[in-house]
Amino acid sequence: MNAEIIAVGSELLLGQITNTNAQFLSKELAEIGVNVYYHTVVGDNPDRLRAVLMEAEKRADLILFTGGLGPTKDDLTKEVIGRHLGCPLVHDEKALRYIENYFTSIGREMTPNNRKQALVLEGATVLENRTGMAPGMALQKNNRVYMMFPGPPNELKPMVIHSAIPYLTTHYLDVERIESRVLRFTGIGESQLEHELDDLLTQQTNPTIAPLAKPGEVTLRLTVKEKDPQRAAEMLDACEKSITDRVGEYLYGYGETTLEEAVMDKLLSRERTVAAAESLTGGRFTDALISVPGASKAVLGSVVCYHPSLKMKLLGIPESLITAYGTVSNECAKAMAEAARSMSEADFGIAFTGVSGPDTLEGHPVGTVFIAVATAEGTEVEKLQFAGSRSSIRQRAVRHGLAWLLRV
Repeated sequence: MNAEIIAVGSELLLGQITNTNAQFLSKELAEIGVNVYYHTVVGDNPDRLRAVLMEAEKRADLILFTGGLGPTKDDLTKEVIGRHLGCPLVHDEKALRYIENYFTSIGREMTPNNRKQALVLEGATVLENRTGMAPGMALQKNNRVYMMFPGPPNELKPMVIHSAIPYLTTHYLDVERIESRVLRFTGIGESQLEHELDDLLTQQTNPTIAPLAKPGEVTLRLTVKEKDPQRAAEMLDACEKSITDRVGEYLYGYGETTLEEAVMDKLLSRERTVAAAESLTGGRFTDALISVPGASKAVLGSVVCYHPSLKMKLLGIPESLITAYGTVSNECAKAMAEAARSMSEADFGIAFTGVSGPDTLEGHPVGTVFIAVATAEGTEVEKLQFAGSRSSIRQRAVRHGLAWLLRV
């Protein structure tokens, strides 16, 4: 079954909201073996909506619409589809009673246009709206399936999960399921990862391997088409092993696991603690860690010391060291990490200093970064050179620091 998703709403074209519904629908449909080949966005215009619908009918067995089911005059999705398919609109009594009871419960008079939300295409299967008013619809006509959903994501998502997916799997689908596994890597760039796996990427068939670069990390999505769940898992395991045999040292997690979650998991499971001294990053590193539940058991604290005077007052960095080497230096980063560790009695001390721009500092170009990690065995410092905006340089430094701490 091949699908096209049509999002209706001028607010999408104006950039006022993001089309997250299409992303969600694509993911849910992929998991039941439906191929989504096109995403289309059209404004609240009946002629353009009908033109988009006619184009979709040339290439899709399943056409899904989001938005345009509400009470206002610009909500015209079901009216346009109804005229196109020759299906009149009728009131769904259950939906109408629900809407009427809602207004009664809040003590407000229901305006006549709200009755419009209870209109459905004659002969359609009504999809219950558990969090809003306008019901969804599913209709088979002319060897195609048409499905309509309300636009608000909090209404669409429960409807898709509880009604639409069961409807499709019960009535239409007896095909290979699609199973995916996401591997997350850090400490290796996308180009290097692709180089290491070049033959696997070239020869891929089933499972497929799709790389995706994100700031400070790379993900690989392994996707297999297979009816038997056990066989699918075995195929994914074999594919994963062929990858980790080459680049397994950079693998830090699966699925939606974040780098900070992986670091925190290691700290908590091994009962280790960390403290930070942040100049360049201004608290971003610590903020990333404490966003993870349970961080208070592992993160002892952080000193944000942007100005040289605070590096001396709060961390006890000797003025002579700053005079001799500067704040953007191997020596300063080392002293900051050691001070953070000693003053907090943490297992790990980590420090960040550098130049995020827009101007050079102490003779160093924009993007120069020093990160230091202090442990009981000693302190290591790494000098890095990042490119990009001020925010990007700071964020990349944080990601690099998390990855280094994870390896340590």
